[in-house]
Amino acid sequence: MQHIPGLPLGVGTWGLGLGTPAQAESERAALTYALDHGITTIDTAEMYGDGAAETLVGATIADRSRNELFLISKFYPWHATPALMRKALVASLRRLRTDYLDLYLLHWPGDTPLADTMAGLAALQDEGLIRAYGVSNFNVEDLKAARAVPGGDQLVANEVLYNVQSRGIEYDLQPYQDVAGIDLIGYSPFGSGNGRAITIPNAVQALAAAKGVSAHQLLLAWTMRSGRVLSIPKAASLAHMRANLAAARLTLTPADLAVIDAAWPAPTHPVPLESI
Repeated sequence: MQHIPGLPLGVGTWGLGLGTPAQAESERAALTYALDHGITTIDTAEMYGDGAAETLVGATIADRSRNELFLISKFYPWHATPALMRKALVASLRRLRTDYLDLYLLHWPGDTPLADTMAGLAALQDEGLIRAYGVSNFNVEDLKAARAVPGGDQLVANEVLYNVQSRGIEYDLQPYQDVAGIDLIGYSPFGSGNGRAITIPNAVQALAAAKGVSAHQLLLAWTMRSGRVLSIPKAASLAHMRANLAAARLTLTPADLAVIDAAWPAPTHPVPLESI
């Protein structure tokens, strides 16, 4: 990673802050544990629970030193004009209880001209409300279009779906970002929903058992294997967060990777960008 510090592991917050007070307490405990054990990056968005995730994060980090955190949030495509994104950002900052974001992302491509969006992001950066900016769910052509307008050359990150079952980005998007110096953030390392959306074949289950980890820990470690991807799984409990942190320390051998490649082959041709 070139612009985002810390481990190749962050914390996603999609779905957090929407449950009972007891669930919120569990979620906050998981976030606190992560921050106490080396994770610095938290990824959220105004979309997540209409701000509920940002509110939960803000309550969790209220007593922490801000310079030890790396906060990412995202704004809707229909807030992509300079005026509307500033309004959205101010609301996100209020919920997060901070006066700046480390990284602000356009959540997915929309109808607002990219020149307007890049101008708005550059203005927010000049104002000190954000330290850096990027995009999410952009394919190669989207990134090329964004980088072609004034301010687009300052994009530092693109957040996309990345897991063993959705690895089309390896063919063209990841190489393009490597050359362009744009960090890759991978969301949903287990698929969507309850984390069991990916069917795990027996050979991969056996590999995980042989390594003394769960299959999900194996799949998470796989997303981080290159050191060039920041993976951002959600964890709503201490047990899940501990498992994610352990996965970040797992080393996969060439033989291990061959088992996973046999189950989910690497792309050999361009694949349309997937998203959730």
